[in-house]
This record gives sequence, C-alpha cells and structure tokens, in this order.
Amino acid sequence: MNRLSGRCPYCYGKMEIERLRCTSCKVAIEGKFPISRLSQLNTEQQRFIELFVLSSGSLKEMAQKLNVSYPTVRNRLDRVIEALEGKMKPLEEQKGQILDAVEEGKLSAEEAADLIKQL
Repeated sequence: MNRLSGRCPYCYGKMEIERLRCTSCKVAIEGKFPISRLSQLNTEQQRFIELFVLSSGSLKEMAQKLNVSYPTVRNRLDRVIEALEGKMKPLEEQKGQILDAVEEGKLSAEEAADLIKQL
C-alpha cells in the first residue's frame, strides 16, 4: 500500500482526500476530508516519527539505531516539529518532496535537478 504524503506526485501541489471506501461492504463516501498533519510530512519525516515513537521518544536510542550523533537526531526532530507547526519554508519542503520522489524511483536525478533549479 502506498504512503499518503499530502503532496501531488506530479506537481507537488497539496492533495485532498475526496473519497473513502469500506473494504468490507464497498460503501463509498465522497466529500472533502482533511489529511492529518502527520500524513503531510514527507516520507523521511514520517519514518523518523515512527522510529521516535517506537524508541519511546528517546533521542539517545534513536541516535544509536540510526548510527548518527545525538545532535543530528535533535536537528531532524526540530525540522519535523517545524514542519508540523507549518513553519518550514515552502521551498525546503518542495525540495524534500522532490528528493523523496527520487528515493522512491518516481523521478530520475536529472529530472529532480531540473525541478529544483525551477524552484
């Protein structure tokens, strides 16, 4: 199943949920449904939050699991907090979405470089 990122995979614009369907009885509801703030984080940030919860919020444990320094983990957490608070600069967010698309194989490095240059 695909992760919901809150951004269009084509143009990186904001996405909306317009349809929900029951997997059991197939009843569908159409309308405009909000995307949670956590779902609007990029894939890397979502994985970071998952690890944060699974590590019981211990940044020291996360640093060990990620094989990085404590300040690096703290910095990543600060960026996630900024994103959740809506303080992340739109340009940085767009760059992150583009880099996520490269990681997921949806864009080549050349395509990503061109998109970043256009920002």
